Amino acid sequence: MIYLSQMLGNPVLDANGEKIGVVNDLGIATGEVFPRVTSLAFQGPGKTPFMISWRKWVDSFDDESVRLKVPATDIRFSYLQPEEVLIARDLLNKQIVDTRGMRVVRVNDLKLSDTSSSQLRLLGAEVGMRGLLRSLHPALERVCCRVGRTLGHPIPEKIIAWNYMSLLDRDLSNVKLAVSHKTLDELHPADIADIIEQLDPRLRGQVFAQLDDAQAAEAMAELDDDQAAEIMGDMNERDAASMLQEMDPDDAAELVGELDYEKAEKLLKLMGVKEERAIRQLLGYRENTAGRIMTSEFVSLPPDATVADGIERVRELDEDFETVHYLYLVDDDRTLKGVASLRALVVAEPADRLLDLSETDVICATPDDDQEDVAEDISKYNLLAMPVVDDNRRMLGIVTVDDALDVLEEEHAEDLQIAGGTTGLGEDDENRHVLWHLLTHEMWVFFWFAGAAILAAVTNAMAGDAGIGLLAAAALPVCLRASSNMVQYAIAFFIEVDEDDEDAPSVAGFALRGLGSALVFALLTVLVLTLFGGALEGLGSFGSVGADVLRMAGESVRQGFVASAVTIVAAFAAAPGVLQLLRHRDEADKTTNGLSLHLVALVGAVVVFVAVYVLLYLA
Repeated sequence: MIYLSQMLGNPVLDANGEKIGVVNDLGIATGEVFPRVTSLAFQGPGKTPFMISWRKWVDSFDDESVRLKVPATDIRFSYLQPEEVLIARDLLNKQIVDTRGMRVVRVNDLKLSDTSSSQLRLLGAEVGMRGLLRSLHPALERVCCRVGRTLGHPIPEKIIAWNYMSLLDRDLSNVKLAVSHKTLDELHPADIADIIEQLDPRLRGQVFAQLDDAQAAEAMAELDDDQAAEIMGDMNERDAASMLQEMDPDDAAELVGELDYEKAEKLLKLMGVKEERAIRQLLGYRENTAGRIMTSEFVSLPPDATVADGIERVRELDEDFETVHYLYLVDDDRTLKGVASLRALVVAEPADRLLDLSETDVICATPDDDQEDVAEDISKYNLLAMPVVDDNRRMLGIVTVDDALDVLEEEHAEDLQIAGGTTGLGEDDENRHVLWHLLTHEMWVFFWFAGAAILAAVTNAMAGDAGIGLLAAAALPVCLRASSNMVQYAIAFFIEVDEDDEDAPSVAGFALRGLGSALVFALLTVLVLTLFGGALEGLGSFGSVGADVLRMAGESVRQGFVASAVTIVAAFAAAPGVLQLLRHRDEADKTTNGLSLHLVALVGAVVVFVAVYVLLYLA
């Protein structure tokens, strides 16, 4: 096995052993499961680029040089063929899509297999840390791997095979890929959306270019609203309107609602009349209501319809029709009379009346009902869809279970914020809003007051001057906020990272990132606020009235910020302990309150700050 990084820059020698250039790229024939290297690109004298056929002219190779079969004078140069790709130019350090893992990765190196003394094949892309270390220097990779094994954390290779790679940075529409090569348009729309969210913005359009309108519309519906609106805003208006037309009305209305008014109006006018009317009707309802998430596409039949009529109606539906779970029986005024499930259709006789098989005491929502209430009712009653009716029980649309899940997911995200020490307020809590917000969002303010009081008492006891302690307390908010951020950092890591995932960051990496950030922040704190303290001391050096007081104030402020810097580092040094506590309690099936963690962190920050300040003061 050999890697591209080991070949780049190696000398190219002719049959006489004379150096005629250095390797700067390899060309592969893409129409194979493991593509053969078909071309050698090298840089000759005067940095002139050359390309030759690998099969015709290369005699042998290793990780030190490439040797040719003939003298330099006998070489005939060639050009890159339409089915070829230059792997250093088109793959190395580029973003690709791993269509097996459904993720976006960056290629750090490329692994090659020597099938003979002169034949090379591309096995796949190295996307892990080893490829990055190797590209810096092979010796660095060896040292880091040895250290990792010694510490019990070996650094594995992470290879993505060629047939699972989808290239993005270059238009490969004319390149013939292997039959087994899995491309983006074969993935599920939800997987495509996940990939798009991971991509650089400049590459997102290239993903949509590989999809037809229906696939693009389904993927767009799976994206976050803000991101979908951003992509839609950058698209050609006619293409954007076509995509909206392919989307379900509720998804399209939600997306149009995120666009600016002028853009939204242009797109709506470019759509078909039927689709435009459906979207405008949904946009007429208030945000966060059932009306905004319902779809107007549902299967309705008259109350006297038979099972055979229902089956025939379902057969006539378009393939892209909203998923059908129920048949809704409505009269000429569209008043809901009953709901029949597809299961009832399957087990009944063709001549049976649907109304006799239907549930007539139907649980419904109104368009002004809160989305969360509707979603919770769908979950409570195990429904796949809930009809939305007006005050006269006339059918307006349905809210499907997938839309309800989206609403519950958003509610869950809010619950996670509460777990991190924050919460929301209802309308009945308006009188307590300010106090509650301070308690849950800005607890450090109260600890600042408490810390200032403690410092004032300590300095008054030591020097008879409480004012010195109050000046030092100016540095407290910095470390208090940092301590609170540390808890949030640990909670976020605990929620987002599965420790059983082999690709998950280690606790050591988590600790190093936290400490690195803390050290940088602490250093900036010391530098900036030392200048502030020095300025106060400088004012006292002019011999003005109160010079001693100013010098003492400056020294106190400076000591306070040094104590703050030490506290910041100490707080983030405790982050792995907080993470382990969360994991231990989770394994024991115990609930950990985020607010309590913040309180403990802030108490600890005040204690450390006061202790360090007193030590500095006495020194």
